Amino acid sequence: MAALIGRGGNVNARDAIQDSAFLYAGAEGFNEVLRLTLAAGADVSSTNRYGGTALIPASEHGHVETVQILIAAGVPVNHVNNLGWTAMQEAILLNNGGPHQLEVVRLLLDAGADPDIRDPEGRTAHQNAERLGFAEIAALIRSRG
Repeated sequence: MAALIGRGGNVNARDAIQDSAFLYAGAEGFNEVLRLTLAAGADVSSTNRYGGTALIPASEHGHVETVQILIAAGVPVNHVNNLGWTAMQEAILLNNGGPHQLEVVRLLLDAGADPDIRDPEGRTAHQNAERLGFAEIAALIRSRG
């Protein structure tokens, strides 16, 4: 990746499914590649085919360090994708509520994420955490509200 960037490779170029190197690295937790793309001018507000920023799938997958990198880079924490979900909602709805998801939710809250943004069913992140039995995440969100 460093060699390609060094030869003028465009970190914002898209493939057939609308992923850039930056978006893919963020989604998959490839932090070395992510740092290289950021240093080369990756567009932190770019979105994937679902209308989501790199932070949304990184949060879903519980990539704690990746989430830290993306937040520090200025990726919007309250962006809503085409499915109607934020990074916090995906961290809750599309995983198991374990320690990585708890830490991701903590990082998002610390960065100013709004837990009251509702999903398409009208539920907040707190309501979804409670509904799914993720007591620690629900308690964390409640403690910040």
